[in-house]
Amino acid sequence: MKAAVLREYNAPLVLEDVAWPDCPEDGVVLKVLACGVCRSDWHGWVGEHPRVKPGQIGGHEYCGEVVEAGPRATYRVGDRVIAPFILACGSCPQCRAGVSNTCDDQRLPGFVEPGAFAEYVAVPRDWNLARLPEGMSPTLAAALGCRVTTAWHALTGRADLRAGEWLAVHGTGGIGLAAMLLGRAIGARVIVTDVVAEKLDHAKALGAEHAVDASGGDSAEAIRELTGGGAHVSVEALGFPATVAASIACLRPLGRHVQVGLPVGHHAVQPVNLNQVYMGNLALFGTRGMPSHRYPSLLSLIASGAVDLSPIVAREVALSDASAELAAFNGPMPPGVAVITDFQN
Repeated sequence: MKAAVLREYNAPLVLEDVAWPDCPEDGVVLKVLACGVCRSDWHGWVGEHPRVKPGQIGGHEYCGEVVEAGPRATYRVGDRVIAPFILACGSCPQCRAGVSNTCDDQRLPGFVEPGAFAEYVAVPRDWNLARLPEGMSPTLAAALGCRVTTAWHALTGRADLRAGEWLAVHGTGGIGLAAMLLGRAIGARVIVTDVVAEKLDHAKALGAEHAVDASGGDSAEAIRELTGGGAHVSVEALGFPATVAASIACLRPLGRHVQVGLPVGHHAVQPVNLNQVYMGNLALFGTRGMPSHRYPSLLSLIASGAVDLSPIVAREVALSDASAELAAFNGPMPPGVAVITDFQN
């Protein structure tokens, strides 16, 4: 089968013919129908993700059709499924407590095991998967696997965002755009910040109440002024020190900061103004992924028509385009995200 393989950091992926994946006893092999290209893939591609080594096949936002099922699999040949990027064990204390995204024994296709920048991918522990809803395109479903699920859990499972509250979103890439759209569906008033005017205009066109150009000065002060005292909830969607600082600084007393952007590599350790946290009685939440049992709450919201997430997907590309999409993360990105749908070229 064809796969895009990392052979050297910050260099084009190599299209290679690799062996068909072995089918796990407790899982399935999927024919990949679509796979998103995510900033987390970029962190591995540039060598800043501690688990991603040369030889890795990336890709963790995928949707596929079962072509082989193990003897202990939940799904059967022909089923179409969506994958979370964390495949939890189901038996550790965290899994038993319902927080499988913090599982003690995670399986991570795309980071440690071969991922979905390939025609086929092996998925162990397939009880973590969710069935593709009828009528939902595989392209959109692939975008749910990381960005949308993480944003949904950040807003509802961590920050407990409520209707009428102010939500500030720092960074309007895929996950930031998802947080904006989901926040509006919850009934929040949403402000977005970015340094790319085109992305701010895009977010405003999709319903953001205000858009703040963060390149022009103190975005936190602008948010405090627009909200009459600060946001109730602020989502940091990039993992960069400047946006982390702005996210905390833009909050009103008792506000909730949610760290969604991946702070890894040279951004793993950052200064935090703890005096702002102390004086404002702020809450700082970390979040990564979403417990798989929460898929129904998200999918039912989409199925109800309460939110249209299709604007997240900006372009469908071929497997051979993955390198160019990864390289684009080195600078300011255009609106929307790329999803690989052609695995033959």
